[in-house]
Amino acid sequence: MPYQWPTATEWLNQIAAPFYQQGYMVLEQAIPADLCWALYQDVQQQSLKTAGVGRQGQHQLDQQIRRDQTCWLSPDNPVQQQYLQLMQLLQQDMNQRCFLGLIDFEAHYARYQQGDFYQKHLDAFVGRSNRVLSSVCYLNTLEQGGELVIYDEQDQQISKIQPKAGTLVIFESCRFPHEVLPATQTRYSIAGWFRHNTSIQGWIDPAI
Repeated sequence: MPYQWPTATEWLNQIAAPFYQQGYMVLEQAIPADLCWALYQDVQQQSLKTAGVGRQGQHQLDQQIRRDQTCWLSPDNPVQQQYLQLMQLLQQDMNQRCFLGLIDFEAHYARYQQGDFYQKHLDAFVGRSNRVLSSVCYLNTLEQGGELVIYDEQDQQISKIQPKAGTLVIFESCRFPHEVLPATQTRYSIAGWFRHNTSIQGWIDPAI
């Protein structure tokens, strides 16, 4: 059954203020219901592969750290392109309001099946990555399990977010460790990263 909720007309305004104050934000029903439903249908038609950890030569599969499956979004796919365009609007707005200098966005579908998890980690390290903002958009709702837990710099839990279709989470990539708790049923989402320059002192930050 297709999702139904009112289309948010001021969603950009609802993101910038809490993000500016605390470095992260959680907004329910952030994306249009029809787009969220189309993405949910689309991800189930894709060929997702077991995700790895590490970059470049250190990239490896380690199911003690993460057990999700992923597939990168492409502008060649009409449904995925709609989401990428929506994130481009967010990128422009965050640049104007918060002067972040974002120039790029990359994202992939993520599927967590029953028992799948992702241990606590950072998406970026200061001075070693061009990822500035991390994002998660949920494509289906889980009553329990599969929560995203966000920690502060002192490793204290500050937010525990239950997967709910249409919810968008944004947080600073190098500031907040986070984890995905074991899923009790299949959990679909889009994980994305807003980036600035493509290299730092000659060091390229490729996609995972």
